[in-house]
Amino acid sequence: MSRLLYKLRIAWRILGLGAVTVFCWAGMEVAFLLRGRKPRIAVVNRWVPRWAGGLLKLFGVKVYVRGVEQFPQGIYPGAADNGIGRIFVLNHRSSLDIGVLLTYAAAHAISRHDLANWFLIGPGARRIGTLFVNRADRRSGAEVLREVDQALARGEGVGMFPEGTAYAGDAVRPFRPGAFKAAERADAEIVPVGIAYDHADACYGDESFMSHLKRIAGMKRIRAAVEFGEPVPPDERSPIEVRDDVHERVAELVQAARARLGQGPHTESMVYRAGVPKEPEPVENEPAAK
Repeated sequence: MSRLLYKLRIAWRILGLGAVTVFCWAGMEVAFLLRGRKPRIAVVNRWVPRWAGGLLKLFGVKVYVRGVEQFPQGIYPGAADNGIGRIFVLNHRSSLDIGVLLTYAAAHAISRHDLANWFLIGPGARRIGTLFVNRADRRSGAEVLREVDQALARGEGVGMFPEGTAYAGDAVRPFRPGAFKAAERADAEIVPVGIAYDHADACYGDESFMSHLKRIAGMKRIRAAVEFGEPVPPDERSPIEVRDDVHERVAELVQAARARLGQGPHTESMVYRAGVPKEPEPVENEPAAK
């Protein structure tokens, strides 16, 4: 019986992913037609958090967020006071990271290039300004950095994962310099962000994207914590110096996120299991949801 419920949960959520995407896409297109003189990005920034937040709820993800309370609707603005877009720098652990970011920050995501060709998801992602990169192709990397420069100049936020790919565990790996060179070119603020999950099965293992998606779709509940740090303004430091500073801040934010989930430095399971995932042990004194 539990196996049947597990399979039904996966099917329901994957079908729901398509339904939520179609509904929000249709709403956004209507809003485009009725926006008048409102900037196009204002419509995107209104509908994308609805879409991303709806998917998190569909997949049973409960998020504890800190650092956005002072902003309207609890969404971190994509542009700084000088009108230049912000770069949100995150650790990368799961496909859920992008959904969490887009729910709480007005930012374009950077995604793997093959998703651009997926039915429904690819066209929808392009429509909201997602940037696609083939990390194995240097020309693709250079092109996406040009697109980042253009987005920042328009006053639009961009989310970047400078570790380069997703890793198991919460140790923040060395950052590549691309995001920090982009910030220097644009004179842009960098917002450090740390994300943690309450269960290792929510994170990537040595697996395909579809295997990962199937596993998280089959999990009954997932708790995530996200911490937005203080922005790092442009200054006279080199991109490498800024990179090292931001890396340290993200690592600290990840530990703060773990603490909000009731996890200490050594409590995380590093075992990635196939099949029906077990429910995580309950945590005492669970923090209140924001």
